[in-house]
Amino acid sequence: MKPEELVRFLTTLGETPDRILQITQDLDPQALTWKPSSEDFSILENVCHLRDIEAEGYNVRIEKLLTEEHPRLADVDGARLARERDYNAQDLMAALQIFRVARVRSLQLLKGIKPGALEREGELETVGRITLEGILLMMVEHDRGHIDEMTQLVDNLVEKE
Repeated sequence: MKPEELVRFLTTLGETPDRILQITQDLDPQALTWKPSSEDFSILENVCHLRDIEAEGYNVRIEKLLTEEHPRLADVDGARLARERDYNAQDLMAALQIFRVARVRSLQLLKGIKPGALEREGELETVGRITLEGILLMMVEHDRGHIDEMTQLVDNLVEKE
């Protein structure tokens, strides 16, 4: 990954909390917890999921990849956490703030990394060998997927009205 690509990725990751705020700021509690089916996440569940995956997954993975040789990186079962932690009963703004803090932590860990650090490897449970660059790609794609999902949920709510 070229330095300018890394900057673009980090900028995109840094913008995610504000994008979520834009999507959610005018929604009432009922809209935040609405789900098209029991298998789908609500908007609030998406935000809580992003918060927990960032803090318990990405923060830990990035730090280990930067400080350990070929670390074992644990998987985080987001669906299990959603059930166990009752995401739909949580406070959106508190979840978003904790996500923002965790994301800033990830970005601080990545700020100023040396050339070659993106090639550092670890073993991600359920995935296999992965580089720090692979983790960054995963983060961007994960954010994009959840932002798209939340946007679709808002569009579905508008259509229901």
